[in-house]
Amino acid sequence: MVHMGIGYDVHALVEGRKLILGGVEIPHSKGLDGHSDADVLLHAICDAIFGALGEDDIGHFFPNTNPRWKNSPSKIFLEEAARQVVFHQAKIVNVDATIIAQQPKLLPHIPTMKANIAAALKINFKRVGIKATTNEHLGFLGREEGIAAMAVASIDLPT
Repeated sequence: MVHMGIGYDVHALVEGRKLILGGVEIPHSKGLDGHSDADVLLHAICDAIFGALGEDDIGHFFPNTNPRWKNSPSKIFLEEAARQVVFHQAKIVNVDATIIAQQPKLLPHIPTMKANIAAALKINFKRVGIKATTNEHLGFLGREEGIAAMAVASIDLPT
C-alpha cells in the first residue's frame, strides 16, 4: 500500500554561513542559519519520508540539542531516512519538493540536487522532483530573510 508524507522546513538567511540546498553549495552572500548545515530541502524531504513511514519528525532522529549534529551535512539525515525505509521493508516510490527562495536563482543547480538526493536515497534520478519558485517579494521569504522548502514522499509500505 502506498503511503504519503509531507515535510516543510524554513530557516533564516544570515551572514557568514554557506548556502547549502540539496547538498549543493550555492554561491550567495548569505547562508541558512541552523544547528546542522540547515539544508531546508533535505530536511523537508526527510520529514516527508518519516511521515510516510509513520515515524516522528527529523528532530526526533537528529535533535538540535545534540552537539553531535552541529554543522553536520544534512545528507547524513537523508541517508538515515533511506535506512528507515529499508528497516520498514518499504520502497520509495518518489519524492517531490519545492524550494521557495526570492534569491538566488536555483534552476542551474537543480540537476545536481536531484542527483545528490537520488544517490542518498538509492533511487532513480527520475523519481526525484525538485522545483524552485519565488514568493513574489511577499513576506519574509520575499524580503530574502529566509528560504523554505516543502516536500512530499510516497512510500510503498507493506501492510
